[in-house]
This record gives sequence, C-alpha cells and structure tokens, in this order.
Amino acid sequence: MELKAKRGDFLATLYWTQGIVERRNTMPILANVLIESYKGNIRLTATDLEVGVRGTVDGEVSQEGAITANAKKLYEIVREAPEETLQLKRLENDWVEVKSGKSVFKIVGMDAREFPQFPNFDKESLSTIPANIVREMVERTMFSVSTDETRHSLNGVFIEELGSGSVRMVATDGHRLALMERQIGSLGLEKGVILPRKGLAEVRKLLEGSENGLVSIGFKENMGLIVKDHVELFMRLIEGEFPDYTKVIPNDNQHVVKVEKDNFLHALRRVSILSSERYKGIKMELNEGRLSLSTNNPDLGEAVEDIDIEYQGKSLTVGFNARYLLDVLGVLEAGGEVEISFKDALSPSLLKKAGDEGYLYVIMPMRL
Repeated sequence: MELKAKRGDFLATLYWTQGIVERRNTMPILANVLIESYKGNIRLTATDLEVGVRGTVDGEVSQEGAITANAKKLYEIVREAPEETLQLKRLENDWVEVKSGKSVFKIVGMDAREFPQFPNFDKESLSTIPANIVREMVERTMFSVSTDETRHSLNGVFIEELGSGSVRMVATDGHRLALMERQIGSLGLEKGVILPRKGLAEVRKLLEGSENGLVSIGFKENMGLIVKDHVELFMRLIEGEFPDYTKVIPNDNQHVVKVEKDNFLHALRRVSILSSERYKGIKMELNEGRLSLSTNNPDLGEAVEDIDIEYQGKSLTVGFNARYLLDVLGVLEAGGEVEISFKDALSPSLLKKAGDEGYLYVIMPMRL
C-alpha cells in the first residue's frame, strides 16, 4: 500500500475516529484505524464493535492495499506534519511509514485482515432528512439517558415512527424523561429501536454546525447507520425493551406556571451554587404571580431569589434536583417562556416550551 494525500483532508477524517477507538486492551486491533487504498480512493475506518466510523479521503494511490495503525498516534503525527502533502506506505512486518517534508515516521501496524468488518448497507434504503432536525432531536433527549449500566435498556434514546411521517425520540433515567416529536418522514422502522448513548454523542459531533445540510439514516437488523457528506457512522442498537414511557407522562397537572425561560435559567444557576454538590436540591415555592427559589446547605449557606411568573393557583412548595432543570433549560433555544405544570409536591411535573407542542420534559420531585 502506498498513497499520497493532503494533510488537512487526512487529518479531518482521522478526527472522527478519535472518540471511537477502543483504548482498553481487550482487543489491541480496536485501538487502530484501518487504512484502505484503492484507485483514487482512500478510506479510514475505526470501531469499538459498538460504534464505528468510516470516512473517505481524496488522494493519489500508487499501490493498492490495506493496513492498520494506532489511531491516536497517527492523528498526532498527521496533526504535527510540517508540510501540506502526506505520504503513507506499508512496510514489511506491517509497519507504516509516514512522510511529510523532511519528517519521516515509522510506526508499528497490524494486519488489516484482523480488523472487524464494517456492516454493508444498501444506500438506496436510506432516508434523507434535514441534519439540523436530527441534531436538535438528539440534543434535546440525550441528556436524559441513564448512565446506570445495570439498566441496559435505558442506556440509549428510543426512536419510533408514529405514522404520517412523524418520528419520536424518548430518553429517561427514571428521574426525568425527555420526549421530542418531529415531522421528518419515514425511517423504515417497523418497531422502535434504542440508539446507544456513545453513538449519539458521535452523531451530535458529526452534525455540529449543520444548519442547511442533509443526513441519511437507515436501519438493518441490529445496526443503525448515519451518513453525512463523506463520513459514515454506524452503531449497534441496544437490545431489550424500552419501558412504556407513556405511563409516566402526567395529564392531570392542574397548577400551571408560565415563566420567562432565560430568567428562570439564570436564577436557578445562582441559587444552586450553594446547593448540595451531590443532590443539588432546590426548593420552589409557588404563590400568585411569584416563584421563590431557595436552597439551604448547612455546610455552605443559603440562597433565595424571587421571579415574576404567571400563576393564579394555590400556594405550593416542591423540591427538585436543580441539575435536572438546568439540563433541559440549557438545550432549549434562548428567549420565550416555559410552562411548568404541577399536581402536588410528590407527583411528576411537566415542562414544555411555549409554542412547541412536539417537546415535553417530565421531572420527578425530591423530598427536601
């Protein structure tokens, strides 16, 4: 194998491999990136067996072939290369030579035949949808994914089709639930699937800055594929049944508060400074036209702040984990109002952004 490529193009494609390569020594080959060269086509692939990425690089191929090299070290070498032109060559014993200007690196590689196979998708079966909608749906749900590895089916975002082109994403960790629904057309899903948290983190990174572009999405057996420009990202779907989330969405919360979103966010940040580091407990006291946020921490002190609100119900005091509220307010667009509805101090509360019927957030109260 021997090839020549522009340093910037090679580096940009290598970048996508860095968050995926497996650094633990369960399988040494998973710390490597697969480099394949065909006529006028160079492909870079990385995987940890759960999530994988493949990107193409334009270049000159003088000898076809394949080899793997340590993804982290190759990235560092290419990043520091002195010239814009990069030359890679496979040597004897699966070593890889990298040349740029007067710099020459020789790094240990591994046989490409040991590298896991990338799943094959029929490109015609993929659905093409706006990238900014996918990014928005991922950002507004992924933060609610459970990090408890024993609750395997909650370690990802559930996605399902509702018919008439409507697609819904849901995530929960048992303490809060985020749900978003958008009209984006069919994804070819016969039933709902669970996308893993790590895969979605890479999707979010892949779609950063995508305001007007398109992304292709498809599913096959236990795999999902997302394609953006020259980068293909695949992930193994989480096995198991996602719980019936509809049962925890309240529909009889009678006490409704409307509050300016940014004022609420900044007040929460200030008051939570003195809350417990572990539980982040804050108290919300509702009175007509006024919301009082407070925290009392014997080790640090106390804080109180009042906010003007639209509320005409009875007085009510509810405790929450401030982080759960800060998380959702942080992913909503700036400005406008949020609407929070309560039943009592012990039942789940419901938060919505004014003017967006396709998004809701359920949060369980806490005893203070």
